[in-house]
Amino acid sequence: MKALIGILLLGLLFANLPSHANIKLPALIGNHMVLQQNSTIKVWGKATPGEKVEVTASWNAKMQQTITKSDSTWMLQMHTPTAGGPYTIQLKGENTIVLSDILLGEVWLCSGQSNMEKPIGIKPGQKPVFSYEEEIKNANYDQIRLFHVPRKMVAEIQTKVEGNWETCSSKSVDSLQFSAVAYFFGRRLYNELLIPIGLIDATWGGTRIEPWTPVEGFKMIPSLDSIYQSVLTGAKAEKHAPTLLYNGMIAPLINYSISGCIWYQGESNLMDVNNGLGYEDRMKALVYGWREQWKNPEMPFYYVQIAPYRYYKERSDRVKSADELPLLWEAQTNCLSIPNTGMIVTTDLVDDLSDIHPRNKQDVGLRLANLALNKTYGKNKIAAESPRYKSLKIKNNKVILSFNNTEKALMTKPGKDLTFFTIANEDRNFVNAQAIIKKNKVIVYSEEVQHPIAVRFAWDEEAQPNLFNSSGLPAIPFRTDNW
Repeated sequence: MKALIGILLLGLLFANLPSHANIKLPALIGNHMVLQQNSTIKVWGKATPGEKVEVTASWNAKMQQTITKSDSTWMLQMHTPTAGGPYTIQLKGENTIVLSDILLGEVWLCSGQSNMEKPIGIKPGQKPVFSYEEEIKNANYDQIRLFHVPRKMVAEIQTKVEGNWETCSSKSVDSLQFSAVAYFFGRRLYNELLIPIGLIDATWGGTRIEPWTPVEGFKMIPSLDSIYQSVLTGAKAEKHAPTLLYNGMIAPLINYSISGCIWYQGESNLMDVNNGLGYEDRMKALVYGWREQWKNPEMPFYYVQIAPYRYYKERSDRVKSADELPLLWEAQTNCLSIPNTGMIVTTDLVDDLSDIHPRNKQDVGLRLANLALNKTYGKNKIAAESPRYKSLKIKNNKVILSFNNTEKALMTKPGKDLTFFTIANEDRNFVNAQAIIKKNKVIVYSEEVQHPIAVRFAWDEEAQPNLFNSSGLPAIPFRTDNW
């Protein structure tokens, strides 16, 4: 009996001793990854509590070491030089791990709903992008690396994500169902900068903006206090509840250094919330919230103004007014007041107004990349911003409009007149107007309106107008009134 008690006590003693565990790394830290150049990056993982972890990189970085915490986690920081590679990283503790084929370059997070999620190839219920077979065939870029974040919606913040970094190829682009917009964005960056590009695809079709937003983002915007309070009291596990996608798909990424974000979302908010102007504060919560989480208040954020579509005509069961899309466009335009952001316009990229997923994703990716090249990488000669309404003057029965971002001049596509201008006097009754370009301004008038006070442009969910700058970028829809 005494012997048995002794054995039990010995067993309890050994049970309370720390068990030895090999170094384990998150999926984001692995072979083929792209690390942000000229940056202080984080490397992290798990090991035995109290275990010393040494990390050495082959770009001649000084060996870094740390001691694993009592919760089995460890993290250290390393400085990265300018773009290059391939490199290796050796991690040594009780075991040794050598990561290979690592590149230093520019890393971008690509997120949003179905128009960002849409792959190059076949997806059930959607038409593929233009020339998809040729695009997939030619998608072989050893210096572009892809990481696809699996869908995950949870009420608790997650610290790990599944997946692997893969070299961009015909096979990986197709098998991962990787975002077409993200791929075309990355391809343009690579062809212009000639340095490695890392793309993280974190997308989910049919989702609103609120689930992608961290709770801290809602806290920053007073008008969204009710959402903030709802999260504090416990988020419900449904598709649209606030923070759930952030918790599962974005929070696990925040230790990974990135250059910036591209974003394409808004359709579900338009159809489900029916509060177009309310999107402005929600988007501010997202941008400021992500920047706060990455501890980078200047982090670039470039986004897509959603495309024309017959929301009210096609989905009147979900959309209460034909004004909802123009109002959301206005909200997205207003978000340009957020520092270090940029927006592309897509009114000229729609081939079918009955398809909520336009097929021309090549130009969407290119325009987003041009914003990054111009505003983040200093390529000032690359035109990136659309004409934007600046001011008006009224002379007799005509309204004279001035614009920013006209480049060399405002223009129309050959053989076509200006379209989608309306004009109103004090009775607020808008009628179709004629418009001409003169001395880099737009003059708007109608015989029906003798004392005009307001003009609207492309204030129509089906708007595909014909006003561009000399670089071929379409003008941003707008109204001069606030009615």
